[in-house]
Amino acid sequence: MEQNPNALSFEFFPPKTEIGKGKLTQIALALKEYNPEYFSVTYGAGGSTREGTIETCKSLIEDVKTKACAHISGIGSTKEDIKELLKIYQNIGVTKLVVLRGDLPSGFGRIGDFPYAINLLKFIKQETNSYFDIEVAAYPEVHPQATNPKNDFDYFIDKVEAGANGAITQFFYQEEVYYEFVNKCTKSGINIPIVPGIMPIHDLKAVIRFADGCGAKIPNNLMQKLNSFEDSQDIIKFGIETIMSLCEKL
Repeated sequence: MEQNPNALSFEFFPPKTEIGKGKLTQIALALKEYNPEYFSVTYGAGGSTREGTIETCKSLIEDVKTKACAHISGIGSTKEDIKELLKIYQNIGVTKLVVLRGDLPSGFGRIGDFPYAINLLKFIKQETNSYFDIEVAAYPEVHPQATNPKNDFDYFIDKVEAGANGAITQFFYQEEVYYEFVNKCTKSGINIPIVPGIMPIHDLKAVIRFADGCGAKIPNNLMQKLNSFEDSQDIIKFGIETIMSLCEKL
């Protein structure tokens, strides 16, 4: 991102069917025309998509001939689990990771050896030195489980000092939120790239659910406008216009 401030990356969720795998490859090939820096692949709660994440990264590297970035979460995992996973990623050519705490799936009680993202980040650095380029999460509107904004930001600083090479923000719909967070980072001496995370708007219920889960705010004027549409295609059209405008400002 330092070399090309206009670089893009696209995020995929691992497909569960053969048809889905084929569609993902087709979409990745189409999006490759925009010269993305990489494609990232998410990791389900408690490692529930582990094999799918590995397989999707391998397919992106081998079939699409592009750089794949694997999300990796520590919650529910042991040190041996993560050691094995890191070796697999090294073997298939993954050199970039998004390191997260992750969530426990419903009814899953084992926290594992990595209760927080920083524990996992330090372990990866210990095991692999600087082999992986590591991105971490940033929450401009504060993590929903944080005790207060100061503690949340101090925790982010800790992740940067532990060796994060960059950060990707949680999604937001007001550009001022991002500006304020970046200015706060600059004043605190943080100089890693802070990449804005962009969430498309295509389904009102889904957006509300995602926002509630991660602490992102949906502005009242945006919510009122989305609620005024009766046709899903109108929501999609308006969502495209809204996100285009946000990206242009950023």
